[in-house]
Parts: sequence; structure tokens; C-alpha cells
Amino acid sequence: MSKRGKADEQAARKERLSAALRENLKRRKQQARDRASAADRAGLGQAGLSQAMPGEVSQEDARASEPVTDFRRNPGDE
Repeated sequence: MSKRGKADEQAARKERLSAALRENLKRRKQQARDRASAADRAGLGQAGLSQAMPGEVSQEDARASEPVTDFRRNPGDE
């Protein structure tokens, strides 16, 4: 068995890492697709908003758009 050169070892490592990254990306994309389809089946839609008719605002969406109380020590300072 002959020894591999350092450049060959680095090239082989780079190829292994590239393949692993590709597989990881494919897996994460599939998980995201599965989560999105599960959310659609649950009726959440995009961004967790309910499915109201166009131009209508559901009660859940109206509550989400209500102003939030500012509990900061110095409100208005940013």
C-alpha cells in the first residue's frame, strides 16, 4: 500500500465534506418542505396567519395586529 500525498489527502477530505454538505442541505430542505406542508394541512398558512377571505381580517389576525404595550424603562428612546 503506497502512501498518499498530503495534497491527495486534502483533496479527498474536501470531496467528502462537499458531499456531506450537499446531503445535509437536501435533508434540511426536505424538512422545511415537510414543515410547510404540515402547516398548510393544519390551516395555518404562511407566517402562521389564518386563512381568511381576501380583504377580510379574521379575529385571530386582528388580535395579532393590536398594539403591544411598551414595558421598556424609557419608552420611545431607541
